[in-house]
Amino acid sequence: MSKPPPPTTIAEYIRSAPPEGQPHLRRLYAILKSVAPDAEEAIKWGTPFFVEPRFLFAFSAHKRHANLAVDAEGLEPFQLELKGHKTTKNCLLIPYREPVPEDLVRKLAEYRLELVSKREDDKFW
Repeated sequence: MSKPPPPTTIAEYIRSAPPEGQPHLRRLYAILKSVAPDAEEAIKWGTPFFVEPRFLFAFSAHKRHANLAVDAEGLEPFQLELKGHKTTKNCLLIPYREPVPEDLVRKLAEYRLELVSKREDDKFW
């Protein structure tokens, strides 16, 4: 039995994710799309990205959680709000057993969009 082709759109990515994670991914997608409606949507390195053409944010599905990737600079001002949430250097991890922290996700995405819009360089990252 052959493996299905990798997803080429965010909708395909969400459909191919673990069923228990799909509601979280749909909610993350809706929030990110509302924050950056004009951003290009792409699958890069197997992950849904929003770019403008620089990296804004990405999200991904894992076995027991979803990730929202912004970057370290995008997380830093929100350290107090991130207490009680699991994070990595660049990501907020959202367990499927917990609701999506919608207000926090929106704030992180809006801040990241603001940071990127002020940049004058053309570097992707």
